[in-house]
Amino acid sequence: MPQLDTSTWFITILATIMTLFILFQLKISKHTYPANPEPKSLKSLKQNTPWETKWTKIYSPLSLPLQ
Repeated sequence: MPQLDTSTWFITILATIMTLFILFQLKISKHTYPANPEPKSLKSLKQNTPWETKWTKIYSPLSLPLQ
């Protein structure tokens, strides 16, 4: 049975890693970032919900008067 020739594996793997590195560097260098990033305001907009505007009370069945 013939032996597997592994003499070119090192060159192939090294060339692949270098090619991927160069491609990623090119892709990242072409990416445009915003000029002046500004933080978002931490205040959230208050939204009025119907149950906040009126007083409501939830009655438990145990607190109802006996009949």
